[in-house]
Amino acid sequence: MAVDTSRPLDPAAGAKRARGRGGRVRKAGTPPPRRIRNALARHWYAWAMVAPVVLVIGLIIGYPLVRGVYLSLTDANEANVERTIGINHIPATYKTVGLDNFQAILEDQVFWDRLGWTVTWTVSCVALTFAIGLGLAVLLNRRFAGRTLYRSLLILPWAVPAFVSVFAWRLLYNEKNGILNKVLHGGGIDAVPWLNDPTMAKVSVIAVNIWLGVPFMLVALLGGLQSIPGELYEAAEMDGASPWQRFRHITLPGLRSVSSTVILLSTIWTFNMFPVIFLLTRGGPGDSTEILVTYAYRLSFVNSPRDFAGASAWGVLILLILMLFAVIYRRSLRKQGEVW
Repeated sequence: MAVDTSRPLDPAAGAKRARGRGGRVRKAGTPPPRRIRNALARHWYAWAMVAPVVLVIGLIIGYPLVRGVYLSLTDANEANVERTIGINHIPATYKTVGLDNFQAILEDQVFWDRLGWTVTWTVSCVALTFAIGLGLAVLLNRRFAGRTLYRSLLILPWAVPAFVSVFAWRLLYNEKNGILNKVLHGGGIDAVPWLNDPTMAKVSVIAVNIWLGVPFMLVALLGGLQSIPGELYEAAEMDGASPWQRFRHITLPGLRSVSSTVILLSTIWTFNMFPVIFLLTRGGPGDSTEILVTYAYRLSFVNSPRDFAGASAWGVLILLILMLFAVIYRRSLRKQGEVW
């Protein structure tokens, strides 16, 4: 094979040309393309599609969040905010007070009482919802007659709007004319004050929230179960593993990634589950079922004068608590080898 030696090899020529990322050749002395400019040039279509969503989220979530944090550092209330009465425009007169609102909340026993019940409410709902959802998912993962019908019926609570479900349960819990007490009366049992007794009211709101949350757990865990290879169960059964051993050593580890996600989401949703508490009991009787988010709503929209700064401070504390929980939860998962 002949080699063309008519063109001399010039080492200096290689210095004048340098290969950039992706095999592109650029002249010596020209700066490398910037990463942001590169990303915009390559993925401009994706950025154009995402931009409207980012804008809407920024307006719907970003602005209220920033505004709430700002108000939490002031003494804003119904009497000193900017308002218009008829043709008269009254400017705002509230001022910045720093962290005084947060200090007042943390020193008030009301906050700790509400926090204690909120944590109890959240842990109870999430634990029971997960256990029931997992049990139903295991049952529905098997083949039997009418399985599709059962799946549709169990998902039904998820399809109905939450406020409609809560109003239906409120009718069921009615002490005088509710169906539950009618059934108990037929069995010779006295009527139960479902929503008028503090203990029974707590049990009632937990039951309703579990009824609303089970379909989400069921769908998510059922999808996780169907992703576990069936060969693992067959091999374990051939090795003589009992049903409990197969559940413990195959099912639970196979659902770990799905479980970690749904537990985190369910915790956040339950911690802020405003409709169930407010529409069912309005925090009563007394304040026995009041959670943090309903109390913040009460400060801003129910009590007079309305305390916008205090309600914002409560909202910021709720956000910080959930962020702290998410960070700790994620770190614990990383220690167990789960990264997501």
